[in-house]
Amino acid sequence: MNEITLIDILGTERDDVVETVQLKIERKNIYSHIHILDEREQEVIRARFGLGGEKEKTQREIAKELGISRSYVSRIEKRALIKLFHEFYRVGNNRGGASHA
Repeated sequence: MNEITLIDILGTERDDVVETVQLKIERKNIYSHIHILDEREQEVIRARFGLGGEKEKTQREIAKELGISRSYVSRIEKRALIKLFHEFYRVGNNRGGASHA
């Protein structure tokens, strides 16, 4: 599987990518598109963003709860945010109605 990801294109550290995506997609928009994620991705994103009334958790806290490594939580989070980013822009919810010329 040799697919190019948003991270490859942006060429930045993971935390910078996550921060960029978080700035682009507000919580309510994440919540309204969360159904496109698989169950594990939803679980990680809900915990990381504090969706559904729970407090925001660190990757380490999530890893401990799920019995997986922190680096695996990081990969799940990254994959989920990229899916959300693409879905968010695919359905045309970008602010300001900028055209994709």
